[in-house]
Amino acid sequence: MVVIDTSIVEESSGPPGSGKGTQSPIIKDEYCLCHLATGDMLRAAVAAKTPLGIKAKEAMDKAKLVSDDLVVGIIDEAMKKPTCQKGFILDGFPRTVVQAEKVIMAVVDSLFQSLDLINFSGLLIRAFVVNIIQLDEMLRKQGTKINKVLNFAIDDAILEERITGRWIHPSSGRTYHTKFAPPKVLGVDDVTGEPLIQRKDDTAEVLKSRLEAFHRQTEPVIDYYAKKGVVAQLQAERPPKEVTAEVQKVLSS
Repeated sequence: MVVIDTSIVEESSGPPGSGKGTQSPIIKDEYCLCHLATGDMLRAAVAAKTPLGIKAKEAMDKAKLVSDDLVVGIIDEAMKKPTCQKGFILDGFPRTVVQAEKVIMAVVDSLFQSLDLINFSGLLIRAFVVNIIQLDEMLRKQGTKINKVLNFAIDDAILEERITGRWIHPSSGRTYHTKFAPPKVLGVDDVTGEPLIQRKDDTAEVLKSRLEAFHRQTEPVIDYYAKKGVVAQLQAERPPKEVTAEVQKVLSS
């Protein structure tokens, strides 16, 4: 997840299931940001038959992965919309170092007359493990810097129950849980009445490998920024409302 606004630069990190997805819609509403889910944007571009959508459909029809350049192009188009000028949350991209570099360059090219708030999810943080210094230097040249890092800290043992019971409203990013935050009607979004989905990778087996990757790849990034004195540790095992209150406190400080 990437969030861009116009006042501070901030990163958010934490293992899968730590609550980043729960907090994203809240941050979106609190700071009037738009939510850019790359999967949804790809499908919309294909349905609208935009030039990029046509190229993406060609790849999909051949059972090929949509190229990074096409995805970044679609993101770049979305970032330029008036509704995203106050900032946005980028969801589902990037997932690799190359993707991270490309999306940052797209952001720099299209937005960084004024960069304000960047909120990186664990995926984006991991993508920058070998490029942290490069990222800092790029931001420095744009006259800004990362001054807040939110680390959603939680014990691994708590995460399996969180992950396997999680349900998502795809278009808004609203997150529910069968035990901890159930919808009013099972399987249905409270706001729109639309069906909820469960991600294919929200299983105990996939979680294990994701946590291994998180500890191996992401924790060094947290350590890097801890030495700069900009890390805010959030106890993510607490109820979501308590975590939200702390997030708001950190972002307002």
